[in-house]
Order: sequence, then C-alpha cells, then structure tokens
Amino acid sequence: MSNSTVPRETTEAKTPARTPAASGGAAGRRARGEKKNSGKLSLKLRFRRDRTLILMTLPAVLLILVFNYIPILGNVVAFQDYDPYAGDNGFVAIFNSPWIGFEQFERIFADSAFWHAVQNTLVLFFLQLVLYFPIPILLALLINSVVRPRVRAVAQAVMYLPHFFSWVLVVTVFMQIFGGAGIIAQTLRQHGYEGFDVMTDPEVFKYLVTAQTVWKDAGWGIIVFLAALSSVSGDLYEAAAMDGAGRWRRMWHITLPALRPVIALLLVLRVGDALTVGFEQLLLQRQAVGVNASDVLDTYVWWNGIRNQDFSYAAAAGLIKGVVGLALVLIANKVAHLMGEQGVYKK
Repeated sequence: MSNSTVPRETTEAKTPARTPAASGGAAGRRARGEKKNSGKLSLKLRFRRDRTLILMTLPAVLLILVFNYIPILGNVVAFQDYDPYAGDNGFVAIFNSPWIGFEQFERIFADSAFWHAVQNTLVLFFLQLVLYFPIPILLALLINSVVRPRVRAVAQAVMYLPHFFSWVLVVTVFMQIFGGAGIIAQTLRQHGYEGFDVMTDPEVFKYLVTAQTVWKDAGWGIIVFLAALSSVSGDLYEAAAMDGAGRWRRMWHITLPALRPVIALLLVLRVGDALTVGFEQLLLQRQAVGVNASDVLDTYVWWNGIRNQDFSYAAAAGLIKGVVGLALVLIANKVAHLMGEQGVYKK
C-alpha cells in the first residue's frame, strides 16, 4: 500500500459537515432566523399555550374592570358643579352639569376640616406602620419556630379567626371589655377603684383603633410570611447549626433574608395605602369619640359626598387621595429599588 493512501473513515472525519445554517442558501437563512427567534413566541402561540390560565382569570379581570376602572371615568364630576337631578339618571346628569374647572379643589384646600382629616389619617398610618406592620412578621417567626405540627396548626387557627369577624363585632367585643360598662371597669368598681371608659376617650382613640386592627388582621397577615418561610431549605438551617450558629444567628442570617423581598413588597403596598386607614371601623366609633378624633379622609369624603350630597366636592377630595396614594407607591417602589429589592415592579 502506498503512503498516499488514507483510510476513507479518516478523510470523512476531517471533512467538516456542511449544515444548512452554514450554507448561504435560503435554508441557511431560515435556520438562522429560527435560531434567533427561538426564545420568542408569537402572540397566537402564547395564547394557545396559556388559554386555560387566561380563561380562569377572565372573570376576575372583568370584575376589576367593571368595579374599579370604569368608575374612574366618574371623576370628571370633580371638575363640575354636578347635579344628579339634571338628567333622567345620574349618568346623563354628568353631561348636563356645568363645568367649573378647579373650583372644588380650591374649596378643599381652603377647608380646615380637610387638613384636620389629613392629619388624623397620617397619624393613624404611622402608628399602624410602627405598631401593626412588624407584628405579623414576629408572629410568623414564632409559629415557624414551633416544632410540633399540631400546636402550629392550632396557633394559626386561633390567630386567623378574628379576621373573619365584622368590624361591628370587633367594636362590640372591645366595648364589652374596655367600655365604661365593660368587664374591666366593673371589676375595678367592685373592688373600690374608679372605673374608666377607653372607648369614649379621644386622647387614646388612635391607640385603640390600632389595637383593634392588630387583633383583627395580624393573624391573617402572617400567611404571606409563612409561605415565604416554607420555601427556605432546611439544609441551610442544618448547615448553620453544624457551624455553631444558634437560634438567633440562624434567624438573623437565614430567616430574615428570606423574608426581606416579601417585607419590601408589602411595605410598598402599605405605604401606597397610607391614606386608607379603615372607613367602617372609624365610622362605627365616630359618635363615641367625636369628629375631631375620628375623622379621616374616607369618613370626610363620605360625610360630604353622601350625607351632604356634595358629590363634586367629595369626588375632588377622593381624586386628591388617589393621586397622592399613587405618588407614594412610586416613591416607595423607587426606595425599594435603591435597597436592591424588586418592589411592586422591576426597574
């Protein structure tokens, strides 16, 4: 055999295969286009893939559209001298009411009662942010540290239960305990001491409202934090324990970092809801403590819009509240981004 003879298999192995992508024809261009768009699906394909989920969420989207977004169009009455009797119905009356521009907003900013309601709203918000917001986190950490599943389940059920009570029942329970004829006041009088009535004291009303909110909704608020804690791998705790980390060190370096994104998200949402501190709860106790202590933006809008039938004035106040709430959400979300968290939406 001569030296120039080369096995056929070796020659074929050294010869590179010509793929359609490497060729310069239409097949190569089509293959490169498919590779480029392999990560992007058309709208039709995405709809076919997610049609089940879309159909499931469609009723909720329709409810939000009908009861949340369509009523936004009614904010035009804030720029009118709206008269509900100017037409056959309230909707037709919008087109027959005269436009007055920003006169309603000028009335609001010149009203001392409005600024007093804003002050009460902000005071209640900061109190609930400091006293109420950390409590669900602490309760979630406490329940997560319970080893026995049965004890954990009972504790969760007991904490969840008040959330399903109406505000009428919550206020009644507090009245039976802390009112002038409540259990504590009667017990003190029976032993020769002077009774007290917390439910009618304007000075402590803001703390009373915060206590009612904590008792009613703190147990329900731990659900999100417990869900976040359930995603933490137990191997992390075992590895930290083997390295000598105690319970507090494991909580500080494993548990709290796992809760940090959820805390940031809920804090942004809570700041955006700063001007809403409980309409029904405060309205039920309005007469007991007086307007000065209980009037917030929601009750202020209700009193002027429903009781006094000054719909344009109330719409203007509600529009101011909505715009300020949106601004607070954007600012809080920007702060969350600066802290390295995602917040409500990404950058």
